[in-house]
Amino acid sequence: MIKRFMPTYQTLKPLGRTHLLNDTLWMAWSGSGAAFTFFGKSCAITMAGDSTSYAAGEKDNQARIAIEVNDQRVVDALMDAPEKTFPIFSSDTAQEVSVRIIKLSESAMSTCAIKWITVDTDGRIQPAAPKAHRIEIVGDSITCGYGTDDLDPEHHFVTGTEDVTKSYSYKTTQALDVDYSIVSLSGYGIISGYTATAEEKVHQILPEYYEKLGFSYASYLGMKPQETAWNFQSKPELIIINLGTNDDSYCLDHHDRQLDYQQNYTVFLKTVRSHNPAAKILCVLGMMGDRLYPFVEVAAADYTAQTGDTNIACMPFPVQLAEDGYAADWHPSIVTHDKATERLVAYVKQLMGW
Repeated sequence: MIKRFMPTYQTLKPLGRTHLLNDTLWMAWSGSGAAFTFFGKSCAITMAGDSTSYAAGEKDNQARIAIEVNDQRVVDALMDAPEKTFPIFSSDTAQEVSVRIIKLSESAMSTCAIKWITVDTDGRIQPAAPKAHRIEIVGDSITCGYGTDDLDPEHHFVTGTEDVTKSYSYKTTQALDVDYSIVSLSGYGIISGYTATAEEKVHQILPEYYEKLGFSYASYLGMKPQETAWNFQSKPELIIINLGTNDDSYCLDHHDRQLDYQQNYTVFLKTVRSHNPAAKILCVLGMMGDRLYPFVEVAAADYTAQTGDTNIACMPFPVQLAEDGYAADWHPSIVTHDKATERLVAYVKQLMGW
């Protein structure tokens, strides 16, 4: 029997931060999406695009999505139309099927939504089972998986070559077998976004959007994700913060700027803690340069001194190596992401006892 299911939290397990809007499940941040299971013969997913899906000249900014069936990617597509239906499974006999819908590209350029799910089944679809643990990862382009599908460092950003599932962030969640939330924006920092002129980019500050569904230049149903506050009902046990690479382009070797970064990092730690009172916080940095890492350690120490909260740790990443290759705009290659994943997973297992 062909049935249509609307995307609710009774039918789908959310992946990352999602929001129900006009009977659709809105996805903004990298890695956001949904997972479900069913017993049946066929399945199709109908997705909605945002303003980039129909505006001229936006093909490099359209949301990139993946759909996995039984852990195999069967769809990898850009949302280049306001509505697209993806047939993802068909069988002559009913089978147990698991489905995962993942937004591969970041929120700044575009968002998308799940409109409905059509299944040939005698039953219902069910949310995927929750994992034993949950983590959140906060970061920048490295965390987004910027350019992972483009191995020419002279090339620049397009959503079609960004795949969060190939980044250290998503790979860490899969290696640890945890539920996750990823909050990341390319070019954003603690006090400044990336700058090639050493001029402060004060409008590219990730802490400004940490408490939001996302940030995007595009709109969906007349809304932007930064207009929707995040409810923080899903409580991670661990929060990993990887911010400073873009700040370094502004700070350089200016000690006053480095101290400003350090002090504002401590302020951000207090914001994160205010919404996550029990989580361990892990501060990391270094894949594209480690000049600011000592200031991360001091920021964490200052936070503890000011609050008495010792539930925090720091870990440096090794700087990427030329022999491991580069992705677009000299971002980490998949080899570098894999090395970072291995290091981070080992550290988290020790830190958390998982």
